[in-house]
Amino acid sequence: MCTVTYLPYRDGFILTHNRDEAPARSPQQLSLEQRGRNTLLFPKDTKAGGTWIACSRSGQTACLLNGAFLKHAHQPPYRKSRGLVLLEFFDWTDPDAFFERYELDGIEPFTFLFFQPGQVTEFRWDGAARHRKDLPPGQSHFWCSATLYPPPMQERREQLFRQWLDKRQAQLLAAGPRLPAAIQQLHHTGSIGDPENDYVMNRAGRVRTVSVTQLILTASHLNMRYHDLLEGFRETRNMRRTSDNTEKT
Repeated sequence: MCTVTYLPYRDGFILTHNRDEAPARSPQQLSLEQRGRNTLLFPKDTKAGGTWIACSRSGQTACLLNGAFLKHAHQPPYRKSRGLVLLEFFDWTDPDAFFERYELDGIEPFTFLFFQPGQVTEFRWDGAARHRKDLPPGQSHFWCSATLYPPPMQERREQLFRQWLDKRQAQLLAAGPRLPAAIQQLHHTGSIGDPENDYVMNRAGRVRTVSVTQLILTASHLNMRYHDLLEGFRETRNMRRTSDNTEKT
């Protein structure tokens, strides 16, 4: 997995995430769970219990892609599912401390993306070293999984996103109310003419795009929209934002 786009939007952002995975691991609903002092909203992996995208009531958001820079050799057993690592991120009060000190030995390579208003952080674990990069929060960004898409294919898929941006400059500048639906439509229909590498992909049913999850974060609210592509199930959850991660539901 997966394909991820980030768009700055009003006082926050729009994050849209296509999950490419074995179909049996796809949930049909969102989970709202209390984790310590954090209220987290996320779709839960039905096999390992982790997730690939989650947000807290304060608006801190994280998502995960398999692999770091290049496809790696799969060498199980691994100590822990990467989706559980993402949930454990929210147990840390300081994101920087997590990136610097979280124990990663025995964890399969991944790309971890962290977002909050005014910050976009890309953190990659390649199995041997940590790689952190802070990106401009006022610009749009695109990622896709290194395990499924080699660098030339990543470039082709990002080019499609950049072409979409070029056609919608006025809408992007205005941050209009139709922007979330427009980028979600791209995540459903974006095509390079190859079903195995389109935004909604299918590789003989073994691995396919099983869901699209979108988070819209503004100054006062966050809205998560989940669409299970296998059964057609849809769910939307809204939460009022707090100034920190301490308020319970």
